[in-house]
Amino acid sequence: MFAVLSTRRKAFARVALVAAALALAACEPMPSGRAPALDAGAPVPVALILPGGTGNSTDEMLARNLKQAADLAIADLQGVRIDLRVYNAGSDAATSAAMAKKAVAEGAKVILGPVFAEAANAAGVAVAPAGVNVLSFSNNTDIAGGNVFVLGPTFQNTANRLVRYAARSGKGRILIVHDETPAGDLGARAITSAAARSGGSVVGTASYPFSQQGVMAAAPGIAAQAKSAGATSVFFTADTAGALPLLAQTLPSSGLSSQSAQFVGLTRWDIPSATLSMPGLQGGWFALPDPGLAAQFNARFAAAYGEQPHPIAGLAYDGIAAIGALAKSGRADALGAASLTQGSGFAGVGGVFRLLSDGTNERGLAVAQIQNAQVVVIDPAPRSFTGAGF
Repeated sequence: MFAVLSTRRKAFARVALVAAALALAACEPMPSGRAPALDAGAPVPVALILPGGTGNSTDEMLARNLKQAADLAIADLQGVRIDLRVYNAGSDAATSAAMAKKAVAEGAKVILGPVFAEAANAAGVAVAPAGVNVLSFSNNTDIAGGNVFVLGPTFQNTANRLVRYAARSGKGRILIVHDETPAGDLGARAITSAAARSGGSVVGTASYPFSQQGVMAAAPGIAAQAKSAGATSVFFTADTAGALPLLAQTLPSSGLSSQSAQFVGLTRWDIPSATLSMPGLQGGWFALPDPGLAAQFNARFAAAYGEQPHPIAGLAYDGIAAIGALAKSGRADALGAASLTQGSGFAGVGGVFRLLSDGTNERGLAVAQIQNAQVVVIDPAPRSFTGAGF
C-alpha cells in the first residue's frame, strides 16, 4: 500500500491547485435581458475565445481541439451559417477581457469560451454593457449568472441525477464524504441540496484533510459513522486523481465497502480506465454522458483529425449546436437570455442539455455501475427533459 500511496503525491498537489481555483472571488457580470440583434439571412458572427497563444503544449492542444469540435458542429448545421472568429487569450483574465471587447467591437453577437473561470468571468464583465452573452467552457458555477453561462458539467447537475436515482432505488440515506477543500465543500453542498429536493436524506457528513495521512487517519471514523447513521449510500466528492484511490483502499479495510452501503461518486470513475480495476470501487455508481453518443462524437473527431478529442472539446460542439439551433428560428433576438434558456434545451455530443436562468446548466446523464472492472449503464441517459432522469 505504501508504494501506491507514494505515487499519489503529485496527483494530490495537482488537484489541490484545481480546488483552490474554485475559491475565486468573481466580479458580477451584468444580467443581460437583451442581445445584439441578428441580421436576417446573414451568417451569425460568433467569437471563439481559446486558451492558445501561450506556447504551452497542453493549452495549445486544448485550443486546437476546441476549434476542431466547433468546426464539426458548423459542418452539421443546416439552414444557418456561422461566421466563426477565433481569438487566442491564453489563460489570462485581462487578455480574455480585452479579446472579448475586441470581438464585440468587430461584430460578434455571442462569445463561446473562454475555458478558465477567472478568464470567463472577466470576459463576461467586459461585454455585459453591450448585452452580449458568454457561453463559457468552465464548470465553475461561482462565475455563472448575468450574461455568463457555464457549459461544463457541474457538481449540482451530477448530484441531482445520482441522488434521485439513489432515492428511487432505496438507497436514499446518504453519508457525504468530502475533501476539506473548496471543491470538496462545493460537492458536499451540491449533494445536500439535491437530497432536499429528491426525497433523499443526508444522515451524516464526514470530511478529511486533503493529504494521504488525512485520508488514512479519517477512514476508521468514516466507516464507524456510516454504520452508526444507518447510511444506505456513501457519496464521495473525491476524484480519481486525488483521494478516491486511497478511500477505495482504506475504507473496506476499516469495515465500509460497497456491499455494506452503496458507494456513489460525484466525479467520473472511468477516467483513467485503470480506476475501474480497483477492488474497493466494484459495484460503485457514478454518472456520465450518454456513452453511445459520446463514442460517436469521439469516433467522428478521430476520423476527421487523426486524434482523440480533449475531454472538454465537445463543449465547443455543444455551444455551436445551441447557437445554430436558435439562429435558425430567424428571430432577431435569438441569442438573448430568454432563448438561450429555453426549457426544451438542445442536442449535444453527450445528449440533451439546457442552460438555466442562473447561468448553470442541466445535462441528461446516465447512471453507471462498475461491474467486474467494466462500465455498465444501469439507468440510461434521458433523451428529453420530461423523462425519469429529471
